[in-house]
Amino acid sequence: MKVKELTKAEEQIMQILWQLNEAIVKDIIEKIPEPKPAYNTVSTVVRVLEGKGFIDHKAYGNSHVYFPLISEDDYKKFTFDKLMKNYFSDSYKSLVSFIADEKNLGLKELDELTDLLNNLKNKKQ
Repeated sequence: MKVKELTKAEEQIMQILWQLNEAIVKDIIEKIPEPKPAYNTVSTVVRVLEGKGFIDHKAYGNSHVYFPLISEDDYKKFTFDKLMKNYFSDSYKSLVSFIADEKNLGLKELDELTDLLNNLKNKKQ
């Protein structure tokens, strides 16, 4: 299945469902920080997510228990790939340079990055 981009509200609900594994709308609302949205608002976003193929539900009488169909890791990969393509021209060098510059990484952090890269390089050989 092709992953689609989520709105901020949809992503917030997906984060909760990934954390809980399954939930009714009331459970989702409990996890949303104040100010809490109306029940109908959350219910509408949940139905949109279901329509997009991100979640499904099991019916128990009048209650619907929702659960993710797309894993958090799959969505992370999708969003990271999009970020790399749109902002860094698929260049990991550009990404690392941006992080190092923007976050003012110190020598310790740069050494840790170098160690990580060396470990990854050794695994590939």
